[in-house]
Amino acid sequence: MRIRIDGVDLPGRSCGPGDGIPSYTDIHVAVQRRDRPGELLDPQPGDAVRASWTFECTVTGTDVKGPYVQGRPGARFVYLSWGTVDGAGAFAMFRRAKLMLDAVPADVLGAAVREGLLVGRLGLTDGRGHPLCARVVPPRITWSAGPDGLS
Repeated sequence: MRIRIDGVDLPGRSCGPGDGIPSYTDIHVAVQRRDRPGELLDPQPGDAVRASWTFECTVTGTDVKGPYVQGRPGARFVYLSWGTVDGAGAFAMFRRAKLMLDAVPADVLGAAVREGLLVGRLGLTDGRGHPLCARVVPPRITWSAGPDGLS
């Protein structure tokens, strides 16, 4: 199975200072690889109209595993890492959003296994206009199943 994360309403390339957050510029967001926080899947600029990431995973029962799936069984998640990118292209993470896979409805996960694709759709700006962070569950994210387009 594949997971696709579709993000809209990105916060922009800069934020802060204010609301307890320092000032950040040249903000990007990416999916973080498990056990390799410096390895990021397709960083996207914070002022993009939309951002999307697709990656492979396996599902056994309700347990989702894969190189971009974090956590222990029953509490799996995907990290969206927010960071700044310097002139040399180095990414420095300053916050993360935790997309909780245990919050995917069982019927949606079952359909995704059958069809080959689980899609999470969410806005990437929090209520203060900053990059979304913390634990993300419905209704903040909407999960659906679809054909993987590879068959």
